Amino acid sequence: MRRVHVLLAAGAIVLNLNSGAFAQAASNPNLNAQLLVAARQGDLRALDQALERGAAPNSRNRLGKTALLIACEKGQAAMAEHMLVAGADVNFASLEGVTPLMAAAYGGHAAIAKRLLDAGARPQPVDRMKKPAVVYAAGQGHAEVLALLLDKGVPVDAAYEHDLTALMWAAGQGQADAVKLLLARGARTDLRDDRGFTAAEIARQAGHEQIAQVLVAR
Repeated sequence: MRRVHVLLAAGAIVLNLNSGAFAQAASNPNLNAQLLVAARQGDLRALDQALERGAAPNSRNRLGKTALLIACEKGQAAMAEHMLVAGADVNFASLEGVTPLMAAAYGGHAAIAKRLLDAGARPQPVDRMKKPAVVYAAGQGHAEVLALLLDKGVPVDAAYEHDLTALMWAAGQGQADAVKLLLARGARTDLRDDRGFTAAEIARQAGHEQIAQVLVAR
């Protein structure tokens, strides 16, 4: 199965609009740019300096990414924490609809994902590919993040784009640990996507025969 969405690389140009979702706070645009560059470079000291001088925590680059989102993409837990403390919005999404939680789920950054959820990150939103955080966690095989999302109430059998469930995504990508976790949480194996395929059939088509056999046995 080839329906995989790769997160975009962070840009470095700051949006400086005065209204709408991308409005900047009343602060120096140069400081906002410094904040975003520091996040992109993983420079915690420079990031803190930009914040101390008045950079807006929710500044966005040309891709609509905040410093928090960039930190989550890169797995920078300390930087993500500093942005949250500074007041960054935990649910601000990029132009592609990618939220910090989706980024952490895609990268398998479980500690960051937990912190985001504790700070009020919503697991329900989907990006422009119509995929939520749980699909990224399942498809990438990040069982620990997957468990966190299920613990927050994400329905184990919820179907997303093309009627694909998290189990189907995990099976199609050959993610055995994610498949085992989902089965342990009660995921159904008889559900079918919009082509009429079950998770086992999707796994078999993708060449993951062992996973297919596990699913058929259930």
